[in-house]
Amino acid sequence: MSRIVAIDYGRKRVGLAVTDPLRLIATALDTVPAHLAVEYLQRYAAENDVGLFVVGEPRQMNGQPSESQRYITPFVNRLRKVLPEIPVVFHDERFTSVLAHRAILEGGVRKKERRENKGLVDRVSAVIILQSYMESVGSE
Repeated sequence: MSRIVAIDYGRKRVGLAVTDPLRLIATALDTVPAHLAVEYLQRYAAENDVGLFVVGEPRQMNGQPSESQRYITPFVNRLRKVLPEIPVVFHDERFTSVLAHRAILEGGVRKKERRENKGLVDRVSAVIILQSYMESVGSE
């Protein structure tokens, strides 16, 4: 079976998470600068069997797309253009940053490390998006 890669797209950084080949476990993969994300994903897909990209879709509380969707759409269009054989789906990412911050705090990560490692929240958010996606399709 192929891996699923989750993408938490931000204007500066992109958090990435990936499943194992059996799609049982979601783990943090990396945080990359936004302008290098498509190239990173191209290289990753060339070296690994990727069957799906799940992109976090920011929504407002009323369900409408958030303002940041306008930055995500061009990224997704470019990703679809360079890797047309790999489907891209959106998954609601509301509250993932809050949950990521909470998980990091509960995990005992020190304040200094949280300040220095800005990509940590992005990676943890991507893991949460991926876990949520896997739970949603597993229950269908």
